[in-house]
Amino acid sequence: MHEGHAFKTILHDVPSWVPEAALHYLAHTESGTPIRALARHAGRHASTVMRQIRAYETRRDDLLVDEALRRLGQRVNHDKMPGSPAKEAPMTSQTISQNDQALELTELRLKSEAQRVLRRLCEAGALLAVSADMDKAVVVRDTGIGQTLRTAVVERQVAEAMALKGWVACDAPGRIARYHITATGRNALSLMLAEAENQASGFGDGPVMASGRAVARPASGASGRRARYGMVDSPLVALARRRDKDGSRFLTSDLVRAGERLREDFELAHMAPRVTQNWDHFLSHVDDQASPSVSRGYDAEAARLRVLEALRELGPGLGDVVLRCCCYMEGLERAEKKMGWSARSGKIVLRIALQRLKRHYEKLGEAGGLIG
Repeated sequence: MHEGHAFKTILHDVPSWVPEAALHYLAHTESGTPIRALARHAGRHASTVMRQIRAYETRRDDLLVDEALRRLGQRVNHDKMPGSPAKEAPMTSQTISQNDQALELTELRLKSEAQRVLRRLCEAGALLAVSADMDKAVVVRDTGIGQTLRTAVVERQVAEAMALKGWVACDAPGRIARYHITATGRNALSLMLAEAENQASGFGDGPVMASGRAVARPASGASGRRARYGMVDSPLVALARRRDKDGSRFLTSDLVRAGERLREDFELAHMAPRVTQNWDHFLSHVDDQASPSVSRGYDAEAARLRVLEALRELGPGLGDVVLRCCCYMEGLERAEKKMGWSARSGKIVLRIALQRLKRHYEKLGEAGGLIG
């Protein structure tokens, strides 16, 4: 059997998103494929392939990497490449259940989920936490006011894939492992945002880079208004650090959570291809719009309907300032200038808007909480 064909046969059921180095590790450790055969197939020196395999063996101390390799190892076919030593296939790798096939993590699904999670991990004080007995991982963030927000819930397979690809790294192992976004993860996010932006704007301008962080470039026209992703601090977090004359926080944690909830839905709404919702136009014609039913799903269309309902509840003025500060991530000074307001008047209006937004989400019950 030809080596190239044999290699493809061995890894036929392994997803396309798996890195080349991980493929070499799986082929060598699961099917006994010789390093020289892998090197010839990849057009690399045998020493390079050996270093790749050793690197992944070392990384198996990482909880998510180890589980990812164990899960992928079950998908390796144990047909031998020429020159492979005889090796009995483990019982766990003979077949994959229909349920596992239905839940297979495709490259498209990984990109979609990774965009949401990596954006959250770009925020200051954010980390991904997971333990061996948790079905899912969570992204939490220190708000800077002595509280921790859970900003995203991550499917276990997605978290494993992100660790395997080196997008996140564990800097605090233990019963609960804590992961931070890596430079590789930031670069991957930039590429994914560029691809999504090009699709949405008809191959228009991709994201620009600001201080090493990806920022989606707004498309021309109001309908193409995009959120600025990857900011270190949102305007709400900055305002939450301020205090009134009596020493109390200007924005309480529940108001910050309300703004974060709107932002989460706004970002999810833009994950669908070719989103063309004109939010500014919606606010100026709010009385002409039919009231959408609030959806509890987490797909892009359901998130869009929840944003529409929240903005309808706030109306023009309050909706404008929340849209700009929470969703467009504009600072208060910029928002005040855009709306023609006097200086330092925006923060009071924003607080009133967040109070009403908080009541809106409280009326929704479970649908009003942060995702997860």
